[in-house]
Amino acid sequence: MNQYCRSEAAFEKARKIIPGGVNSPVRAFKGVGGIPVYFSKANGAFLTDIDGNTYIDFVGSWGPMILGHAFPSVIEQIVKAAQSGTSFGAPTEAETELAELIISMIPSIEMVRLVSSGTEATMSAIRLARGYTGRDLIVKFEGCYHGHGDSFLIAAGSGAATLGVPNSPGVPESVASCTLLAKYNDIGSVKSLFAEHGNKIAAIIVEPVAGNMGVVAPADGFLQALREITIDNGSLLIFDEVMTGFRVSSGGAQMLYGIEPDLTTLGKIVGGGMPIGAYGGKKEIMSMISPSGPVYQAGTLSGNPVAVAAGIETLKTIKNNPEIYLKLEKNADRLAQSIIKSCKSLGIPAVCNRVGSMMTLFFTENNQILSYDDAKQCDTARYARYFHAMLKEGIYLPPSQFEAWFISAAHNDTEIDNAIDKNDAALSILSKEIK
Repeated sequence: MNQYCRSEAAFEKARKIIPGGVNSPVRAFKGVGGIPVYFSKANGAFLTDIDGNTYIDFVGSWGPMILGHAFPSVIEQIVKAAQSGTSFGAPTEAETELAELIISMIPSIEMVRLVSSGTEATMSAIRLARGYTGRDLIVKFEGCYHGHGDSFLIAAGSGAATLGVPNSPGVPESVASCTLLAKYNDIGSVKSLFAEHGNKIAAIIVEPVAGNMGVVAPADGFLQALREITIDNGSLLIFDEVMTGFRVSSGGAQMLYGIEPDLTTLGKIVGGGMPIGAYGGKKEIMSMISPSGPVYQAGTLSGNPVAVAAGIETLKTIKNNPEIYLKLEKNADRLAQSIIKSCKSLGIPAVCNRVGSMMTLFFTENNQILSYDDAKQCDTARYARYFHAMLKEGIYLPPSQFEAWFISAAHNDTEIDNAIDKNDAALSILSKEIK
């Protein structure tokens, strides 16, 4: 009997009225093949699909479920807030409370503006950077994803010093030409861009730990060099911590690596899984935003009371319980080490990159993955087979080689042990194709 029959029927129905059958592309399973799984329930470290299958979840809604799904006190605050009204389109005291929490946990942020998504946060941050500096160009890195704003959907031209060209229809070349591309972990490519365009560059935007080419950590000195280059050239440094913020440490990647950016974009955990985002930074820069200053940005649902309530409870919980990060580190390290040990014992070439509770298993002959070029050389077909083998074993992983796994505080020793056992079974299947 087909264990995914209801998911198949749901997907077939959705494809008739929703583009591609999904409301965000990675959900379509294009990276791994097959039919996407439709879920109906989540609790702690587990997901249940509409066919009644249960999985240990290592996606966590792409990162925000650091406490696990349906964390009791977060749900309690969501219900309480919703009972008082789901949207006002007007100020609430809770917005200020959440802003104070964010500022208390991320020292580089002196003022913060709440928005409704990570994409909205990054779009607003680069507009602010351009308005503050009076310059038009931004630098981004190949393989780093900052949402679907026009300025970010850029592919490299003939080289890293080439002005960007759009890699999505609908992005005007005039917009794309204002984005320059550099190579992640290659400071030379950044210096080349500044040598040619330095007095026109408003900002560098970077994932301090890349999570959208799979997890790739910054090389020693890379982030510090970006900080020095931007200071020397009067440009701003923007850390996109939509994924890493409150995930790799209570103060984000900037606390982990000791680098203070000018602006930070946030999302995911800020709302405890509810739709929200934020951007913040130095008071002098943030004061340029309307209505204090001339840089316009607005949103009816910005500071939505239900999302804010979830965010306050989530951030309070992780701030008041620092031992959560020790647990995340221990369990993530044990899982990563066990997976690589199993790969080696079975003769399967692989690398497992990990920073805190984010990790990615790359099937590759390379000894390390340091850039998007490295990631693109990985065996995506093997990952697809591994994904489906793990899915059948009851383990839900990202349906793409180029995404991060997330461990939550709800993953206890039992879940990690189970995942290790299931990984061994899945890898044993893959090892037969090598032999």
